[in-house]
Amino acid sequence: MRPSQVNPIAWADIVAALDGCRADENGPAISGITLDSRQVGQGDLYVGLHGLHVHGARYAASAAQSGAVAVLTDEEGAILAADAGVPIIVVPDPRAAMAVAAAKIFGHPADAMMMFGITGTNGKTTTAFLVEAGLRAAGHHVGTIGTIGFRLDGAELPSTRTTVTTPEAPDLQGLFGAMAERGATDVVMEVSSHALALQRVDGTRFDVVAFTNLGRDHLDFHKTLDAYFEAKARLFTPQLARTGVINVDDPRGRQLVERMQSNGVKVVTTSIHEPSDYQVTSWRSGTRGAILEVKTPSGERTLELSLPGEFNVRNAVMALAMLETAGLSFDEVKQGLCSAQVPGRMERIDLGPGSPTALVDFAHTPQAIASALDAARSAISGGRLIAVLGAGGDRDVAKRGPMGEVAAERADVVIVTDDNPRTEDPTVIRAAVLEGAHEAAGVGVIVIDGGSRREAINEALKMAEVGDVICVLGKGHETGQRVGSEVLPFDDREVIRAEWQAMARQAEEDKTR
Repeated sequence: MRPSQVNPIAWADIVAALDGCRADENGPAISGITLDSRQVGQGDLYVGLHGLHVHGARYAASAAQSGAVAVLTDEEGAILAADAGVPIIVVPDPRAAMAVAAAKIFGHPADAMMMFGITGTNGKTTTAFLVEAGLRAAGHHVGTIGTIGFRLDGAELPSTRTTVTTPEAPDLQGLFGAMAERGATDVVMEVSSHALALQRVDGTRFDVVAFTNLGRDHLDFHKTLDAYFEAKARLFTPQLARTGVINVDDPRGRQLVERMQSNGVKVVTTSIHEPSDYQVTSWRSGTRGAILEVKTPSGERTLELSLPGEFNVRNAVMALAMLETAGLSFDEVKQGLCSAQVPGRMERIDLGPGSPTALVDFAHTPQAIASALDAARSAISGGRLIAVLGAGGDRDVAKRGPMGEVAAERADVVIVTDDNPRTEDPTVIRAAVLEGAHEAAGVGVIVIDGGSRREAINEALKMAEVGDVICVLGKGHETGQRVGSEVLPFDDREVIRAEWQAMARQAEEDKTR
């Protein structure tokens, strides 16, 4: 997605913006940028990056035929793109240069809006929804970017997704431009560790950024927990942020605070247990969600959320801190924070009267599973907690056992199933999760291999009684399941409803026989 109108940028201005580049003295004006040769528009700068299997500069000639008027690449790419017939800009770090060039080409659209960025292992999506809700309650026009998609004032912006959470720099800057053109006053976005490591948000300076927590995730990409943290820490530097809101209950959050105090980024802290600027003094479960009291620089405040659990208390306090740090008042944002709900995040599936409670959540790390099940447990009055979960294929294998462990430590019944197996054997993935669950299961805890996801959900519904809570974890809002190279239609929410209705019909038929 791009703005409908882009003023072409002179060749000299592009070259001047890129440090250490080598380029022809004269070249064409540029009106767009892309790193996908299949999505080139007339007047684009095509970026040839070194990929896992092939250098993108190999497609420079094809990009030129589709309308690209110049190529940005490295020394190796310049050789590969030599026959493209267009001017070439050679830089030592094409990724970094691509982000700077994209911001320049689209007119630095982020500068015209209030920018909010959120990173952390868990809680990014919910916190983003809460910030959006607060801004909209205050009358702002808000663009959102993240796992659940791209939206403007709650309406989806149709666009082809190239990444799971944070788009590549050309797509991101084009999206900023489109949002600004359509009247957005603010942008709230999730900033993934991949995006930070791959410099997708370089060229953008956020007004307020936030750190939720750090748990085990994405080690297939980052390799170590320290490298994972360092990727996220990039967001809290003067180049990318003016103010950072930090959860200091997390030890990595406290580490970030120390860095920011030395690098000049303003710090605002939040917590439940540690002294902080925004400190929760008490919270309890209410009829709709968590009710919390929080001490803030503007006074003692009460929030009655539509979301359950301690982790959503943390998310809400972080959202409030971000909003007030940006200059909004508590009274302006309170209604939005209290009414916000998030698709696929502790989402309640209505099965009708006389039914067990069914919840769907995106939790897919040990830390997130623990938080989700703790929140689900708080909703139980005398019933059992039934957890349905699996682990993704082709991802960090070391977290599979711990996922089973934390589930068995909290649930009365653990049904292990498939998540997104991708190219792996689902039975091998389930076995690893089951091993962790069996090792941690206490007396009376039932651990089951539920087989396929539909079978596992069906089993949970059959076992459940009125007063029980079923928590289906891992996919949340997703509407597809990745099996092999295919994405098969699968929505936990719809499958829960369909299986429950089928069971009800079967029960009625049995009565009439």
